[in-house]
Amino acid sequence: MAAFALSRGAGLPALLLAAGPVWGGGARRGVRALRRSPVRVLSPGRESGGTAPKPEPQRRGRESSGPVRAPKPEPRAGPGAWEEAGLRYERALPGDRRLSKVMTVVKSRTFRDKQGKILLEGRRLIADALRAGAVPQTVFFSRLEYVQALPVDKLKGVSLIKVKFDDIKEWSDLVTPQGIMGIFAKPDHIKIKYPESQLQHSLPLLLICDNLRDPGNLGTILRSAAGAGCQKVLLTKGCVDAWEPKVLRAGMGAHFQVPIISNLEWEAIPNYLPSDTRVHVADNCGLHAQAQRSEGASDQGWVCDRRFQKHRKYEEVDDLQEEAEPANSWLPELEVQGYDTIWTDAPAAVVIGGETHGVSLESLQLAESTGGKRLLIPIVPGVDSLNSAMAASILLFEGRRQLRLLQEERACSREAGVPQQASPGLG
Repeated sequence: MAAFALSRGAGLPALLLAAGPVWGGGARRGVRALRRSPVRVLSPGRESGGTAPKPEPQRRGRESSGPVRAPKPEPRAGPGAWEEAGLRYERALPGDRRLSKVMTVVKSRTFRDKQGKILLEGRRLIADALRAGAVPQTVFFSRLEYVQALPVDKLKGVSLIKVKFDDIKEWSDLVTPQGIMGIFAKPDHIKIKYPESQLQHSLPLLLICDNLRDPGNLGTILRSAAGAGCQKVLLTKGCVDAWEPKVLRAGMGAHFQVPIISNLEWEAIPNYLPSDTRVHVADNCGLHAQAQRSEGASDQGWVCDRRFQKHRKYEEVDDLQEEAEPANSWLPELEVQGYDTIWTDAPAAVVIGGETHGVSLESLQLAESTGGKRLLIPIVPGVDSLNSAMAASILLFEGRRQLRLLQEERACSREAGVPQQASPGLG
């Protein structure tokens, strides 16, 4: 037994020595194994058999700067506006030519008059037209919020088409397109509902545009007429179309603030004037009339007379008669008066001519038959003439000033108990 123990004790160091290198090698292999596959850490309460979620890899660069935002959905009208009104819109598919077809119509005056359609561009102008009772037919827009800003109750039965902004830009006349266009039926001045404020400040003052061909000038004149409180604006044949896009842009909504009657013959003009209206003419030929009174010569008078030569029938005048007859004896004789002298003691109409041809012979004849005058705006010598829109603005607001003073004088007389004479100038 002692021998067995001794043999066991003697063999233990040998066994440990033999096992030492094996254990040390196994430890080194275990360290290398730990480096290769990390120890799995279990959170408290998790079973040893469960698997931990894999951490998400970190994003680098711009992607890791913040969370990814989902694209904004297209704004939709709430059920209280469009859904209850029963409005729907459709998207124009690639190859849809409805916009180009209708633009071809409204860009041409001939087709515009034949089809009875006009083009209105911009939210403000379209909103003014809708409030005035103009009838919309089709509205093209690039963003839904543009059409949502319009009066919903005025869009029932209207074709609403969403198109690309590039398509609108292609047909727009604006430097910065507003992304919305409306096709309307050509308004009738009798059916338009004009603003109450405009009707309350309306004056016995009318404007007659004679052969105005510049769209920008006509639009500016219409804007001045609305601002001065004109009752109506009459356009003779030969004027540019009042509903042309450039005129509409320059008018800034004046088309829906003052009645505009277009394409009139001179024989029909008196039918649109109130009774006892005096027609006055704005014409720089008044300078020639003053020079003639003082028996002075004027080259401007020769230019003025030459402007009306086309109205004469040369076959009825022989050479001898023409030599014996003064150059301007056949022109209507109108008294020349400064524009700031009273000329609104009766309902007044002012004729503004185009810058190229001036006023027509028919306008002078109408002024003579109604007892009107030539209204002269004095300018510095050497300056040919004023811009038509500028001259119209000066005369219209001078007429408004005179009518306002007349109204104040009447009010003071009523307070003092002075009996008043009826005058057609102001009601």
